[in-house]
Amino acid sequence: MDTINDTVDDLKESTEKVVVYDDTEVLKVSAHSRPSAVAGAIAAVIRNQGRADVQAIGAGATNQAIKAVAIARDYLQPNGIDIVVVPAFIDVMIADEERTAIRLVVEARA
Repeated sequence: MDTINDTVDDLKESTEKVVVYDDTEVLKVSAHSRPSAVAGAIAAVIRNQGRADVQAIGAGATNQAIKAVAIARDYLQPNGIDIVVVPAFIDVMIADEERTAIRLVVEARA
């Protein structure tokens, strides 16, 4: 099984980006992200930290992020981990321009 560092390294090599924010990794998803790769990163972070933040800007990226969360749920099931998702709008600065993003807070269900 991959460690979280291996999974994050794999994720960095694809089109997704990983940013650390308030001691929680923010997985940035694009419209071109592979949902299975993002799902693996989400599952690894959940196993190690109990929580992952997923960020998407735009309809295509949000679609890929939602698919990734659904796939991550399947990845975590054999470990007896179920997840819940809390969506929120956030404002982010990109190239000196404020954009609205979707932040999905993914947590292990208690």
